[in-house]
Amino acid sequence: MKKMLAEFIGTFSLVLFGCGAAVVAGKTIPAAILADAPAGIGVLGIALAFGLAVVVMAYAIGPISGCHINPAITVAMLVAGKINGRDCAGYIIAQFAGAVTGSAVLYAIQSGAPGFSMGEWALGANGWGPGYLGGYSTTSAFLAETILTFLFLFVIFATTSRLGNSTMAGLAIGLTLVLIHLVGIHITGTSVNPARSFGPAIFAGGKALSQLWLFIAAPLVGGIAAALFWKGLFEPKN
Repeated sequence: MKKMLAEFIGTFSLVLFGCGAAVVAGKTIPAAILADAPAGIGVLGIALAFGLAVVVMAYAIGPISGCHINPAITVAMLVAGKINGRDCAGYIIAQFAGAVTGSAVLYAIQSGAPGFSMGEWALGANGWGPGYLGGYSTTSAFLAETILTFLFLFVIFATTSRLGNSTMAGLAIGLTLVLIHLVGIHITGTSVNPARSFGPAIFAGGKALSQLWLFIAAPLVGGIAAALFWKGLFEPKN
């Protein structure tokens, strides 16, 4: 139960900090509300929010659960033989519950903002196509999410293996997520995490919910491919 609770808290924090940064601080504050309004944190700020959330959670709950906070990571670890099926199922349930709860808290906060309305892809939901950020195609979105998840998992396997530096693994993994967001935000809003996409989509509905399948399928494909690739070619032998 400690492991499941840790995964719940970690995924809750990732959604609240990451999506919260995109929704609350990602936009410029209107000058009519605040004189000398500062610019929004932009793509770099949002990328750092997601990456730093992973860093702090890695050191906070890593010793308890390994800090997956991402079903794609959990499934990849199962394929690589690093966790059992029971833990895998429990982790995934906790991750989705944490993401939904984080989105619910974010929705409750945002609903108190002046002029708040739930538009398409609200609460930092992922998406693609006309009307969403860069307007990329389905093929581009699927390819980006698959490749970025593959690279993310490769770094995770490498830094947490006997070949890596365990004390620096959390920082390396978090910085990798920053890089992934710098590339992926304008394409899909960057998911590489089915739970992170599921939470906001449940509340946003509409296109965010209808496009959710891609943000479940593509990260799982990328994660499983990375597990097989690592296990087949790079796994240190006893």
